[in-house]
Amino acid sequence: MSEEPVLTGTQRAVIDSARRAVLATIGRAGRPRLVPICFSLDPDRPVLYTPVDEKPKLSDDPLALARVRDIGADPRVTVLVDRWDEDWTRLGWLRGEGTAEIVLPGSPGPDGPAHTAAVAALRGRYPQYETHHLEERPLIRIVLEHITEWGTLA
Repeated sequence: MSEEPVLTGTQRAVIDSARRAVLATIGRAGRPRLVPICFSLDPDRPVLYTPVDEKPKLSDDPLALARVRDIGADPRVTVLVDRWDEDWTRLGWLRGEGTAEIVLPGSPGPDGPAHTAAVAALRGRYPQYETHHLEERPLIRIVLEHITEWGTLA
């Protein structure tokens, strides 16, 4: 008996073509905390990587950010990728539920190479990251476990 893949080819194409997504973490008071993210999708697995990049933040310590603290307290997250069009017959979205973890640069074990590969993929998707020191900063690794879709995706 074979297990169904988490992402279909169409869903993967929608995610790959998206320029941004929205990450929802669970805040301290149990409320959802939403933040737009840049991301890369692992080519072989249903795993997203999003950097804790150098765009201006309230704290210089990337581990002090609310989304990072939220993930440390409760790793359950949701990622929303949507497609807008003035022609509402072309609207669509994907909502991925998953588990997140913080991956530090130079992590021993399987996440060390994943961090390096994710940084390369992020720079390939977003030229703005060429001047960021992503190799020195944490990444958020999101393992997508369930996808819900709505609308026209093809």
